[in-house]
Amino acid sequence: MPIRPVCRLVPFAALALAIALALDTGGVRAQPVARPNPRDLPHIEDNSFLAEEAFNQDAGVVQHISQFTQARGSRAWQFTFTQEWPVGGVLHQLSYTLPLGRGDTGSPGTGDLMLNYRYQLVANERGGSFVAPRVSVSVPTGDPKRGLGTGTTGVQVVVPVSQQLGEAFITHVDAGYTYFGAARDAAGVRGSLAIVNVTHSLVWLARPRFNVLIETVWTGAKRRSRGASSWDATLLLNPGVRWAYNFASGMQIVPGISFPVGVGPSAGEKQILLYFSVEHPFTRAARAAAK
Repeated sequence: MPIRPVCRLVPFAALALAIALALDTGGVRAQPVARPNPRDLPHIEDNSFLAEEAFNQDAGVVQHISQFTQARGSRAWQFTFTQEWPVGGVLHQLSYTLPLGRGDTGSPGTGDLMLNYRYQLVANERGGSFVAPRVSVSVPTGDPKRGLGTGTTGVQVVVPVSQQLGEAFITHVDAGYTYFGAARDAAGVRGSLAIVNVTHSLVWLARPRFNVLIETVWTGAKRRSRGASSWDATLLLNPGVRWAYNFASGMQIVPGISFPVGVGPSAGEKQILLYFSVEHPFTRAARAAAK
């Protein structure tokens, strides 16, 4: 079978895995789970760098996530800022992601704003299984001429699955699909754009406040315009580390650094990624529970 059709089946296989894990959770789903205070956690419950972990925010706790990426030998860079807010409890979560960046040419500017909703479908503390599907809307706030947007509204669906593997490891698998009906490229040509992605993260809980990560990210994009279509795929490996500073107030600060490297169709690409997260209670009840 040709390689391209096989690649297109990869995200659907990952989605099937996500559903299988969701069904194998002992019937515990959509439960408002009260997780321990971050100071007492055996590992850092935080986002991976390129993978999405399936843990919604606890009631009364907000997270601010900053991430900076730059390729070696390039003037292009990207910075994203994300805020994650619980809605009433852990079942529902709203968030937004605001990207800033610069292409190889031109001046810095904003990218397309993402508005996100996540539902904690599975939260099996005993089995260590979590599933939290997300639906997002991409708002065309960027400039396609500078390589900082698509010029049209898009929709994204992602299914993150997290699974504890004993006391030392935890793994995360994401399968996603994004669609733009009339995306505009840098030349101003409009066409449909469909993107599929599969991301895997394996986290070694080396110490309670120090983790080692290795992530794999495959992305495929198909564009149709003016009666023609094109296909592009990327594959990245991303080794990195993250560590935590915990405070009596319940605040947790997590810096991190990783080094994405292209393999296969992306061979030769080298990047640096800087990560910084702040999580803290924002309600009186959550602050009291943290003490």
